[in-house]
Parts: sequence; structure tokens; C-alpha cells
Amino acid sequence: MPGTRIKVGVEITPKKAFASALDWPGWTRAGKDPEAALAALAAAAERYAPVARKAGLEVTPKAGPRFDVVEEAPGNATTAFGAPDVRFEADHRRVTGREAARLASIVEAAWKVFDGVAAKAPAELRKGPRGGGRDRDKIVAHVLGADGGYARSIGIKHPEVDPGDTRARDALRRAVLEVLRQPSDGSPIAGRKWPPRYAARRIAWHALDHAWEIEDRSEPSA
Repeated sequence: MPGTRIKVGVEITPKKAFASALDWPGWTRAGKDPEAALAALAAAAERYAPVARKAGLEVTPKAGPRFDVVEEAPGNATTAFGAPDVRFEADHRRVTGREAARLASIVEAAWKVFDGVAAKAPAELRKGPRGGGRDRDKIVAHVLGADGGYARSIGIKHPEVDPGDTRARDALRRAVLEVLRQPSDGSPIAGRKWPPRYAARRIAWHALDHAWEIEDRSEPSA
């Protein structure tokens, strides 16, 4: 693992903050303020560890995560709405071929975790405190649709995928992973707006955020 302390970036708005483990795509959690976001990040360590292991990695020592907040930045409307949207200076670091393969492996693991959770979940999920929330199939379709948008953000032209077409879904994912596996000087991919490290973080976060939502909203087993 890259160091015994976890480097974290925090994006902050008056309504919401996100804390992201900068070297571990998908390990990103939100809170009402930076302290709450960091507490949520720590609480998610046990949930994230199997994702890292699925990628052949170990993320934290047995004593638990120790965070080093290396960057804080103002968030934006997307942050306040509920998605991590800040590109930190650390996101523009050079990515070697080995590191690119590592980042891609974590993104791939996040998708596998999402697929596994969705496959085991009931079709109807427990509603939120106000009766809201998508059911399983709508979440699956939402994640796939978002992945299509993320693909376009890194220069991939791919036709819209039907949620029931797993072959087309897998082809889209392979195209994304192929891009993420490329070494980079840290510039935005395809001359657009997302550098590789941020792209990996955003894609993995979205899959895991909804995987964990499905888990939390599934009825307990009989």
C-alpha cells in the first residue's frame, strides 16, 4: 500500500463536505462538514477493505486508518448536491503504467462489488425516512447511465447501453478500463476536464456509493 497514512483531500461547501482517500478510488464519504466527512470516511474503512482486496491490494493496517489531510478546497454546486467534484492538485500527479494498472484494478473491483450486491438484493428496497429512494433495478440503470456519461468525460464514444444487456455493459467497462490503464502526465484525459486519478475516484465512488446504499436499504435476511 502507498504509505501507512492515508492521504485525504476534503472539498467543502456550507451544506456538505466530501473526504476522499486520494490514492484509493472509491473511498470517499460525505458529511455535513469536514469533521463529519472524515468520520464517515473512517467508518467506511471496513467496507472499503474488501474492494481493495478484490483488486489484490491491502488498504489499511490492522490498527485502522490514519488520515493525513493534505488538501482542502472549496466545493461547488455539484459537491453541495451530493457528488465529489473537486480536482485536487494531487489528482494532477503523474501516473506511471504500474499505478495506472492499480487504479484501474480498483475501479474494476468497485464494479464487481456493485454487481454482486445488486445480484443479491431484493427488487424492492426499503424506503428512506420520507418514503423516497430508487428500487434496485432503477439504481442499476442509474449507475450504468452514469458510467456512460463518465465514459464520454474521458473521450470514449459508446452507444447507450440497455441495463439488461450485460455484454454491452461489459464492453463499456472494458473501454473505460483501457483508458484508465494508460500512463499519464496527470493532464485531463482526452483534453477534457478529468485527470486519470480523479476519473478513477469518481467512477469507483459512484458504484460503491450505490452498492452500499443497496446494502443499507435491503431487508434483513429471514
